[in-house]
Amino acid sequence: MYQQKITSRLFLSFFLCLFIISCSNNSNEANKEKVIDPDEMDKHTAENIEKALEFAVLNKGKINDSVRLQFSMLVKNFYNSNKFMPVWSHKEKWEPMVDTIIGFIEGAEKFGLFPRDYQLKNIKLVKNELDGDSIKRMDAQNWTRADLLLTDGFMHIIKDIKKGRIGLDSTFLKKTNPPLTEDFYFSTLKAFVQKNNFSALVDSLEPPHKGYRELKMSLANFLDSMDRQVYTYVKYSGKFINSKDSLFFIKTIQKRLKESGCVINTDKLPDSLGLNTAIKKYQQQKNIKIDGKISTSLVKLMNNNDVELFKRIALTLDRYKQMPVTMPDRYIWVNLPSYYMQVFDHDSVALESKIICGKPDTRTPLLYSVISDMILYPTWTVPNSIIKKQYLPKLKSNPYYLSRIGLHLVDSKGETVDPGTVTWAKYTTGIPYKVMQGSGDDNALGIMKFNFSNPYSVYLHDTNQRYLFKNGSRALSHGCVRVQQWDKLAFYIARNDSMNLKAGDSLRYNTDSIKNWLALKEKRRIGVKNGIPLFIAYFSCEARNGKVHFFEDIYGEDKMLREKYFADK
Repeated sequence: MYQQKITSRLFLSFFLCLFIISCSNNSNEANKEKVIDPDEMDKHTAENIEKALEFAVLNKGKINDSVRLQFSMLVKNFYNSNKFMPVWSHKEKWEPMVDTIIGFIEGAEKFGLFPRDYQLKNIKLVKNELDGDSIKRMDAQNWTRADLLLTDGFMHIIKDIKKGRIGLDSTFLKKTNPPLTEDFYFSTLKAFVQKNNFSALVDSLEPPHKGYRELKMSLANFLDSMDRQVYTYVKYSGKFINSKDSLFFIKTIQKRLKESGCVINTDKLPDSLGLNTAIKKYQQQKNIKIDGKISTSLVKLMNNNDVELFKRIALTLDRYKQMPVTMPDRYIWVNLPSYYMQVFDHDSVALESKIICGKPDTRTPLLYSVISDMILYPTWTVPNSIIKKQYLPKLKSNPYYLSRIGLHLVDSKGETVDPGTVTWAKYTTGIPYKVMQGSGDDNALGIMKFNFSNPYSVYLHDTNQRYLFKNGSRALSHGCVRVQQWDKLAFYIARNDSMNLKAGDSLRYNTDSIKNWLALKEKRRIGVKNGIPLFIAYFSCEARNGKVHFFEDIYGEDKMLREKYFADK
């Protein structure tokens, strides 16, 4: 009897399970919207698109548990203007442009972009399902998902091609690069739908700058030989806040050393001897000085692999997208990481010169301005930052320190002050005097200074330390830009003023008068009638003879942007 009860209960349980599974399957089928007639699919897809977008906007872009739109509100507004009709398919057939956009995303690296940013995985997944399963082709929800993913990916692509991914940090650049409007996105997609010529469309969106085009062409060569092994990125600032930071760093560098075959066992942390031995092995492998020590240069070398270099190229391409679409006919271009200044005249380089820029702790600011005047044999007023950090501590022990280095004190009336009469001990943050250096060959500014409006009190100038131009790394100043070919720059500005003289105007100087004043060592202020635009920029790589040439990331700008925007790439 007892055995019969057990058997009955087992049979009942089995029956209930079958019933539940059957109900579940029926429920899933009910959730799927089967459309038997292909002519009716667009109508059902449109209804689903509207519902899906309402849900996405309320749920941070999610249209289901695995798919999230990056531009949900923009996509919603586009479909609203399109009466929510599908764009990428018609009556269960793909539009030809689908293969075009998928092909572009797959090759997005050639543009300095990352394919996975543009819904590639999800797009290919749903497309394969629709192409390979006749039952799924009858599900309007699948066509809905495909259409939304393709539109979202398209919006993301054209935004990154036109504007890039890094934020604007200059007021001028924000003025010359206004945000993209909805109309831009909508009209661009509609133009693509009509013509299906994505290469021409992309070409119209990219920066027209010659440097951008050359770098993108060189990127293709870089990708052909790129080592795609992904190495652990090592974060290192040279100091640790606490032991937890130190422990994390040791684990990270141990993992990185293992990837280079310098550590075998990573189950436990190495002792100091073990870590030292592993670092020496890595240094020997890279043919650099073998000392077993962790340093900033060692970590930079570890991070200097092709995957990371690709990110630096991507950042530089994005920097071009921040520049004005139309550059001036003539302008001065100072690229800090390259340590060079170029004068462009209608896309040709009219002048090139080595420069010296600010040290990492006294950085030269990135800016846009216009050359307003030139000063022959200028005096130098020492910035307060230098007085506070360098001079004030020494003045407290030797009041005549300034005199020893060729400087003098000036009060608010412009009169020279005897430094021995000043109680230096009472000053900590600054002094109520100017520290100045007279004009002449020994002046820190040299014998020529180029002024331009800026809030940082920096300028271009000559230097009395011309031997420093022989250095490979020239981040050596307190923030101003020292120009080796300062005389050629002055003559170019003079010729530009002469050539652009308007009818009825007169010019009080030319190249000959500048040469004469220089010979006589006359102090002069020369007003520039046709101010030449000046860009001080930070582009850490460029194309040279079809190859990408990288510069030192002197201010850590690439490092900061990489960690902010490309950390998960």
